[in-house]
Amino acid sequence: MIRITCALLSVSDKRGVVAFARGLADRRVEIISTGGTARALVEAGIRVAEVSTLTGVPEMLGGRVKTLHPAVHAGILFRRGRADDEAAMSSQGFGPIDLVAVNLYPFEAAAARGAGRGEVVEEIDIGGPALLRSAAKNHEHVVAVCDPDDYERLLAELTDTGGISPETSGRLAAKVFRRTSGYDAAIAAYFDGTKPAAVTDLPAKLLINLEQLRALRYGENPHQSAAFYAAPGRGEPWTQLGGKDVSYNNLLDLDAGLALLAEFQDPTAVIIKHNNPCGAASAATVPLAVERALAGDPLSAFGGVVLVNEALDADSAHRLAEIFLEVVAAPAFEPAALEAFAKKKNLIRLQLGPYLVPSRLVRTALGGALVEEADPIGGLPLETRCVTRVEPTTAAWHDLDFAWRLCKHVRSNAIVFARDRMLLGAGAGQQSRIDSVEIALTKAARSGHEVKGSVMASDAFFPFRDSIDRAAAVGVAAIVQPGGSVRDEESIEAADEAGIAMLFTKRRAFRH
Repeated sequence: MIRITCALLSVSDKRGVVAFARGLADRRVEIISTGGTARALVEAGIRVAEVSTLTGVPEMLGGRVKTLHPAVHAGILFRRGRADDEAAMSSQGFGPIDLVAVNLYPFEAAAARGAGRGEVVEEIDIGGPALLRSAAKNHEHVVAVCDPDDYERLLAELTDTGGISPETSGRLAAKVFRRTSGYDAAIAAYFDGTKPAAVTDLPAKLLINLEQLRALRYGENPHQSAAFYAAPGRGEPWTQLGGKDVSYNNLLDLDAGLALLAEFQDPTAVIIKHNNPCGAASAATVPLAVERALAGDPLSAFGGVVLVNEALDADSAHRLAEIFLEVVAAPAFEPAALEAFAKKKNLIRLQLGPYLVPSRLVRTALGGALVEEADPIGGLPLETRCVTRVEPTTAAWHDLDFAWRLCKHVRSNAIVFARDRMLLGAGAGQQSRIDSVEIALTKAARSGHEVKGSVMASDAFFPFRDSIDRAAAVGVAAIVQPGGSVRDEESIEAADEAGIAMLFTKRRAFRH
């Protein structure tokens, strides 16, 4: 057992520290402390020795230097029962420190709230990580505590056994190294984020620092466990206003919907099903956008995730309450809108926080990770050109832009038919592009949509003219595609024969 005779307490988060220190003092543990922690303990009537009495040096440089001294680190690092270590300690007059309770400056919180660079840099803790790492390295003799949630159980173990077990100390040491490595990762990510961006500027070493915010009902299937993690200090990007707990699949669809919504400024509603949009519309008002999104594919909307980019009104809520949905998400809900969902006990209502457009995308693969620059949001690229004899009308240009924004968020091979800023039908995830065309047309016909005069978007080039010919057969007015096939001329010829306007974006939009 590790006997605790001397403890060093130096915390930024003072939650529970007074009760912890009092519990230690009641067990005749000498307490050494620093700065604000020492003041808080003294004000609570707890006897404390300032660290400067141990080091013989006052705190310096506005508190930047307090514990970086051999008297402190030798007391933590020395190996009890080892003759040479004991001789060295005795020669210097240093004593042991058996427990170190430290939590770090709130760097992550300062970075997350967008504090100025100077303030963020000052929140980089130097002494704290050094103390914790020293104690964790010597965990066979010293207890390292980085989390206030562990205070109570440590006091209970001291009461029950008179010391701290090696198992407990080892568990806390592992927790320390997770905390300090995550802290350093957050600092590295901050400085990476302040560098000028470049397409090829991917780090040589990828540091991922996330903390678990909530356990989820299950993963993709009920037999798989799952949890949601986020960068420390950011918290959940939503507030749940009602309904059952969110699941892994709910959050995947929510993420897909938010990425799609970020493409639009006008009132817009999107319906996501299995990570693909099955309804989407922009309009003058949210109620009109919701109605048109639902009309896009009413059958597939069943059990979907609905998102809007403005406050959800009562009329829209009553309309959505008529069908079974998994999630309704909006940046705000009118009180009457929440009342409209009162009887939908399981419907998840999420109030959305600001959406952070990712600069990089990460996914696991082959026992490692694939990292790529995120595809930028926005409509038709500047290099987009008409390649046919017929030019799109002004209305068609707007529809093509809308369809292109949608197509970027449909799984490849992706085909989208749209008109008047409304999704008519989408074909997703097919191995053949002509199959995606047929599926999109089937969905549009099933929902009663006339595709004559609509536009068609493709996320990659057409390898053959068959998709163009099929679009011509149903009266499509204009097509947008990246171009780049060795048979581009065949596609252009097919469009010219049918009098269809066709744009090449010169940019592919795969979403695997």
